[in-house]
Amino acid sequence: MSRALTLLFAIICYAIFFATFLYLILFVGDLNLDPLHPITVDNGPASPPFIAAAVDIGLIALFGVQHSVMARQGFKAWWTRVVPKPAERSVYVLAASIALMILFRFWRPIDFIVWNVSSPTFSGIIWLLFWAGWAMVLVSTFLINHFELFGLQQAWLHCRGRESAEPALRQPLFYKWIAHPLYSGFFLAFWAAPEMTAGHMLLAAGVSIYMLIAIRYEERDLTNLFGDDYRRYRESVGGLMPRFRRGG
Repeated sequence: MSRALTLLFAIICYAIFFATFLYLILFVGDLNLDPLHPITVDNGPASPPFIAAAVDIGLIALFGVQHSVMARQGFKAWWTRVVPKPAERSVYVLAASIALMILFRFWRPIDFIVWNVSSPTFSGIIWLLFWAGWAMVLVSTFLINHFELFGLQQAWLHCRGRESAEPALRQPLFYKWIAHPLYSGFFLAFWAAPEMTAGHMLLAAGVSIYMLIAIRYEERDLTNLFGDDYRRYRESVGGLMPRFRRGG
């Protein structure tokens, strides 16, 4: 693949990812932009609850396996024998986007109401937490290099004939107090719902379990990469909840 084609491929993958990310917000928030064809966590093809739960668990597992396996260093070492290294992250981003699209397309709602907050004040607070969660996710990606995370930087540097800098252990903003603010944002976004259906709760629980597993693998990879520096950092901050340090 030529350098220009690698960059074009990365740009297309990023555009697909960003559109998928925006739709994920609408999907989780049950926000219908198309009232004639609503497909969200609480709107879609009807199925008996047990069948719906089985289908939904399979869709969550598909996303979790894809997301975790392709992120592991061993898989990357094998995969880059097939895919050019500058395009590896873009392929990962594209695969993750496709896994989410499959989840959107085949998700089966389960309408049973778990809780329903009728108070406008408390409902407004929950919606504020919902949007704060997504904002935290997006800001966190920029704090750790948004364009590298989604493959654009690798392709751009390759196009310019330059190498990526060695990874550095940095602690900007949220990372001064939380080791995994991106995951914290997702927890907020998936659980902050004024009306929680069984289907929404299944999605939130499934994604939460995936994230807790992913954190363990991610911390192992970071420890292997940064050694004692990461161990000391990890001991000084919270995992998903902030731990404030004196003078921090």
